[in-house]
Order: sequence, then structure tokens, then C-alpha cells
Amino acid sequence: MAPSGKKPLLFLACSIPFCLLIYNGITNNLTANPIKEITHFTGEWTLNFLLITLAVTPLRKITGNNALIRYRRMLGLFTFFYACLHFSTFLALDHFFDWAEIVRDIVKRPYVTVGFTAFILLIPLAVTSTNKMTRRLGNNWRKLHRLIYLIGVCAIFHYLWLVKADILPPVIYGLILCLLLALRSPRIKFKSRKT
Repeated sequence: MAPSGKKPLLFLACSIPFCLLIYNGITNNLTANPIKEITHFTGEWTLNFLLITLAVTPLRKITGNNALIRYRRMLGLFTFFYACLHFSTFLALDHFFDWAEIVRDIVKRPYVTVGFTAFILLIPLAVTSTNKMTRRLGNNWRKLHRLIYLIGVCAIFHYLWLVKADILPPVIYGLILCLLLALRSPRIKFKSRKT
């Protein structure tokens, strides 16, 4: 199947967590604390898609399959989509658009501060993801999209500072992020393979 033919399948696969969230909401299956469940669910899937997006380049280097790069934009946009759901939950369900309280939370709570920073940094990456913007920005596009590394670090600290007892999940995410960033290093070479 051509890469373009696989994109609809990828889109459907990336939509599964959202559909599951909607289904759980309709069937009253969001635990005793639905706001907390939605917040954690959307946050974890934002982080999942962020790491999957960052994994594209290392996988391309390891496998030699350059066609993988065609899916990175969609994965990045799904990262932003789930980040929007996560942030919208914070705004609407957690704070009911109480802007004064929202600002206080962002300023006073470190985990909210870094989470908000990660979300703000994602916006220019999403806005400049089109072919037109890529051409317009030229080499500056690559420089701008290196913000994803900082976003990844902010996301890990957001998760780590949020949890109070079980730090194992954010630590595992952090180790995966470190591995993916290390594999992106030009010093690490892989034998090229034809696909």
C-alpha cells in the first residue's frame, strides 16, 4: 500500500483514544472522578503522541525507511489535538473559565506552569505545519520545530511534578524521551537498509 493510502488508517488509529474517551463518557464509565480521569487520559495521550512523533526520525535512521517521515506531521498534529483536549479540560471542567483562578494556578503551581509552557510552545509548531509555511520559513522552520525537544522536557516535568507518590510512570516516560533524543544525535550511525 502506498504511503498516502496508509494515512487514513493512521488517522483512524490516532483517533481511537478520543473515540474511547467519548464512549466512556456516554456510558458513564469515567470513574468516580470524571474530570480527573479526563485530565489524566488526555494528558497521557498527549505525551504518548509526543514521544511517537519524536520516534519517527530514529526509526527512519534505524530501518532506512524514509517513507516514515510522511507520517510525522499527522502524528505531531494529533499531539497538539490531545494537548488541546487536555488544556480545555483544565480551562472548562476544572476551573469553569475562572480566568483569575486559572492565572493563579499557572503562576503558583510549577507543574501547571511547565504544562502551560509546553502547550504554548506547541501552538507555533501546529500553525507552521503546512507545506506553505514550511516553504515560507525555509531553514527557520527546522529551527522553530526544534522546540519539540523543550516541549518534551516540559511535558515530562509536568507529569513528574503532578504525581505525588508513584513517580515510576513519568520516570519511564523521561527515560524514553532521553533515549529518543540520544538516537537523534548525528554521532549515532546506523547501517542503511533499503526498504
